[in-house]
Amino acid sequence: MVQKKQNVTIKGTKEGLIFLLDDTCSYQSLIDELIEKLSSKHYQQADGPDVLVKVESGFRYLQPEHKQEIEQIITEDRNLAIDHFNCKVITKLESEQLRRKSQTVTLTRMVRSGQVLEVTGDLLLIGDVNPGGTVVATGNIYIMGALRGIAHAGANGDEKAIISAALMAPSQLKIAEAMKQFERDGEEEPIMASAFLDERISLQIGRVQQLVHTHQHLNKNEEQIN
Repeated sequence: MVQKKQNVTIKGTKEGLIFLLDDTCSYQSLIDELIEKLSSKHYQQADGPDVLVKVESGFRYLQPEHKQEIEQIITEDRNLAIDHFNCKVITKLESEQLRRKSQTVTLTRMVRSGQVLEVTGDLLLIGDVNPGGTVVATGNIYIMGALRGIAHAGANGDEKAIISAALMAPSQLKIAEAMKQFERDGEEEPIMASAFLDERISLQIGRVQQLVHTHQHLNKNEEQIN
């Protein structure tokens, strides 16, 4: 006798449960089997904390209303709570957002006093940021010139972001939510310097060469090097 293929497979882990949803059957068949399997007394409400559930939908993209329906079926009258949904496909919009987040925007210009330059992703600026000028990026900021204004990297909260400049003489630096003001009054202006957050989320400035040892995650497309 040929065993019927399961559309829903439930596995236990140390962290909770994983619901593996078949991505080739119809959505209604998936829902019917999910309801059937959760009708077991084993999954009825019990004393104790909620068990976390991870839902793996493979190459089936779940619309928000589908996620809401599945979450309701899994959690209703049960001590089960959705940890997260995981899918191997993304929408065109999500793909574009990821592309922009990982891109490097290269610009050749001067950022003058009163000007604000904002980009999504990393910023490579070939030029200076004058006093009173501001550059903001969701990723890293690389300035092939003098930074004498304001620079804010990791603007969406990325604490691993860095700010590098050929000449580092800013009035203000900010990485994620950490900020530092500067008053130079004749102080030495560091050449080829970088700002980053240490393990205490404190903003530090050091030589660019330090990044080779402390910021390996900055490497991109290394596999393309022959």
